[in-house]
Amino acid sequence: MTFAAEGGISLFIPKVYDIVWSLIILAIVALFFYKFFMPKFQAVFDERAAKIEGGIAKAEQAQKDADAAKAKYEAQLSTARVEAAKIRDDARAEASHIIADARSRAESDAAQITANAQRSIESQQQQALVSLKGEVGTLATALAGKILGAKLESKDVQSSMIDSMLDELDKK
Repeated sequence: MTFAAEGGISLFIPKVYDIVWSLIILAIVALFFYKFFMPKFQAVFDERAAKIEGGIAKAEQAQKDADAAKAKYEAQLSTARVEAAKIRDDARAEASHIIADARSRAESDAAQITANAQRSIESQQQQALVSLKGEVGTLATALAGKILGAKLESKDVQSSMIDSMLDELDKK
C-alpha cells in the first residue's frame, strides 16, 4: 500500500521536464497558429463581414430606391388623377357647350322654318285672295248682268264694275 499511497497521487502529477517541454511545444504551436492560421481566419472573417455589410448596404440602397420609385409612382398617380378630373370637367363643359350650341341652332332653325312657313302661308293667302277676287268679280259681273237684264259686254265696263265692288268689300 505504500507503493499505491506513494505513487497514487504522483502518478497524476507530471514531472517538471514534461511540463517545460509541453509548454515549449505549446508556445511553438501557438506561434505557428498565430503566424499562419490566424491571418487566414481573419481574412475569411473580414471577407464575410464585408460581404454581409455590402449586402446590408445594397439592401438599404434597394429599399431607398424602392421608396423613391413608390413616391414617384404615387406622385404620377395623383397627377394622373388630377388630369383625369380636369379632362372630365373639360368634357362636361364642352358637352354643355355643344348642347347649348345645338339648342341655339335648333331654335334658330325652328324660327327660320316658322318664318318660312309664315311667308308661305301669307303668299298662299295672297294667291287665294287674288283668285277669290277674280272669282267674285266674275260672279258679280254675271249677277249684275242678270239684275240689269242685259249682258255687260264691254270689258272696260266689267273691269270698272269689278274694281268698284272690290273697293266696297275692302272698306267693309
